[in-house]
Amino acid sequence: MTGVISTPKVTGVSVGYRIKQFILGFLKYFSLVFVVFCILLPLVTCFITAAKSEEEFRSTSVMTLPTNWLNFQNYIDAFKMSNMGVAFRNSFIVLVCVCFLTTIMGTMLSYVLSRFQFPGNAVIRGMFTLAALLPGIAMQVAVYKIMGDLGLINSLWGYIIMSCGTDVISMYIFIQYIENIPVSLDEAAIMDGASYFRVYRSVILPLLKPAIVTSLILKGVGIYNEYYTANLYLQDKQKLGTVAISLYAFTGPQGSKYNLICAGVIITLLPALILFLIFQKQIYSGVAAGAVKE
Repeated sequence: MTGVISTPKVTGVSVGYRIKQFILGFLKYFSLVFVVFCILLPLVTCFITAAKSEEEFRSTSVMTLPTNWLNFQNYIDAFKMSNMGVAFRNSFIVLVCVCFLTTIMGTMLSYVLSRFQFPGNAVIRGMFTLAALLPGIAMQVAVYKIMGDLGLINSLWGYIIMSCGTDVISMYIFIQYIENIPVSLDEAAIMDGASYFRVYRSVILPLLKPAIVTSLILKGVGIYNEYYTANLYLQDKQKLGTVAISLYAFTGPQGSKYNLICAGVIITLLPALILFLIFQKQIYSGVAAGAVKE
């Protein structure tokens, strides 16, 4: 007799396992939809409110659709009343100057701290960490006194100098990225007769492009949206106001004009949205490369 080879019987997936996977999948997609809803809800309400007249806004609820979606008068009034032309000019000057200066100073200092071992190297790194732990709001009295003694209050260049202060996150991004660049590249350039500054300019700085993009995104978004410091030190709102404080023109003791505020918010979002759509490839590649340590 020939023996019959028995094959193991494949059992199906248990009902409990299927229920567990269904619940986990439902929670995952529900949380994603909920987060997207929370992000888009303020934008949707801004678009709805910006299309309403003042009487329509006061007589209807927030989510009530406007009668005329093509009501661009609010955008025109918001741009003129808040002097947004000057605000965009000032914000552009501040962004360019601050991003340029912080990038140059941050990469130079990171190069020195990463490549050169000298007494006080660890102390300097520790001071940057200490500066990050100190709450900025608690030091405003002393900073305001110093800025006043130097005559930098109500000055756009004074605000730029103050905004170029300690940026610990960018510093650590640069240091981490420089430490992943082989020292042999520096040595090869020095053997060819390059100075330390030439090594920084021709070898280190080009290789820091992903880290620089990451730092510029973080710094640029922070400066563009910064309100407290700009409102405190740029007291002449008509001449020195930035985009973040331009919407303050629609608030007052008689109430706030939220339809104009929402129109102004959409106007301030447009430059950032346009830049993101143009440079999204460079932004994604820069953030991804700057966040990975090899």
